[in-house]
Amino acid sequence: MKHRVSRREFVASTAAGIAATTAHDIAFPIRPPRPLPPPSRWAAKPVAVASANGLRAVQKAFDMLMQGADTLDAVIEGVKIQELDPNDDSVGYGGLPNAEGVVQLDASCMHGPTKRAGAVGALEGIKTPSEVAKLVLKYTNHIFLVGEGAKRFALQYGFKEEDLLTEHSREAWLHWRANLNPDDDYLDVPEAQHMSTRPTGTINCNAVTPQGDISSVTTTSGLAWKIPGRVGDSPIIGAGQYTDNTVGAAGSTGRGESNIMVCGGFLTVESMRRGMKPTDACLETLKRVVQLTVPRLLGPDGKPKFDVKFYAVNKRGEFGAASLYAARYAAHDGTEAKLRDMAYLYDQPAASR
Repeated sequence: MKHRVSRREFVASTAAGIAATTAHDIAFPIRPPRPLPPPSRWAAKPVAVASANGLRAVQKAFDMLMQGADTLDAVIEGVKIQELDPNDDSVGYGGLPNAEGVVQLDASCMHGPTKRAGAVGALEGIKTPSEVAKLVLKYTNHIFLVGEGAKRFALQYGFKEEDLLTEHSREAWLHWRANLNPDDDYLDVPEAQHMSTRPTGTINCNAVTPQGDISSVTTTSGLAWKIPGRVGDSPIIGAGQYTDNTVGAAGSTGRGESNIMVCGGFLTVESMRRGMKPTDACLETLKRVVQLTVPRLLGPDGKPKFDVKFYAVNKRGEFGAASLYAARYAAHDGTEAKLRDMAYLYDQPAASR
C-alpha cells in the first residue's frame, strides 16, 4: 500500500486533527484522541463501513480515526448523526413507533481492544441509544439493560428525556392505525406512498484504525408498528453486530428475527476467522439465513419475502457487504465516503409479504 504523504505533512495534519477533535468533543470518550504512528508503521488500512443510510457516519468515523480517536468513539459519533436526524425515521429521534405510538429504541456496540460490549433495548425518551450502550460497556459490569431500567441509567448520566415522536412519524402511525382493521372505529384513510410496505430500518457501522483496532455499533428504532416490547437483532451481541479484535467485525440490517436465528454478526466474523474475505463471509451468512427461513416467509419461487444485509471488515482493513437482493452500502476506504454496490444472492425479490 503506497502513501503519498510526507512525514512533515502527516505530523502537521495529525496535530491539526487532534486539536480539532479533543476528548471534550466526544461524549464519554473511551480514551482521548492521540497522535497516530507514521503511515509506514500502520498495521491496517483504516476504513469505516456502514449501511446505506450511513454515508455521513462513515465520513465522520473515518475523519475521527485519522485524528487519533478511539475506534468505538469514532463509530458511535458517526451513527449519532442519524440518531439525531428527525428525517431518518428508522433510527433514534423520529423513528417510527410501535403499535401503541411509542418510539422504542435498541442499540449495541463492541470495543475490540478491551473485549467489552454494551447494549440497550426498548429504550424510551432518549435520542441516542448507541451512546447509552457505550456507557453500559464503559461503566458497568453488565452488557444489556432494557426498558425503564435503561432509561433511568441514561438519566443518571445526564441524558435528557424527550418526546421522540416527530410529526412525520406520528402521521405515519395514525395512517397505519386507521387502516389496520376495516371493522374498527377508525375511518380508513389513503396511505402515503412510503407506507406501501411495512418500514424497517437500522444503521450499522464498523471501523478499523491504522493500528488495527476494531469496533462496531448497530442502532435502530426497530420494526415499525411492532408489538410493544419487541426487540430485534440490533441490541443482541452476536446478532446485530459482533467484534473480535483479532479477526474483524460484522453487523446487520433488515429483518431482525431472521438474523437472530443465525447469530449473523458472530457467524460472519467466524467465517472471516476461517480465512474468508469479508464479502464472502457475508454471503455465507445469508445462505444460512435462507436455510433457516420458515415456509410462510418464502415466496412461491422459494426466495425470502424479506431482506437482510450484512457488513464486514477484517483486521487488515479489507471490507465488504452482501444482501439477499441488490442493494448498496456506505464505505470510506481512505479515498472518499461513497455508496457501493453490495454482493447479493437473488436477482429479484419475491412478492412482498
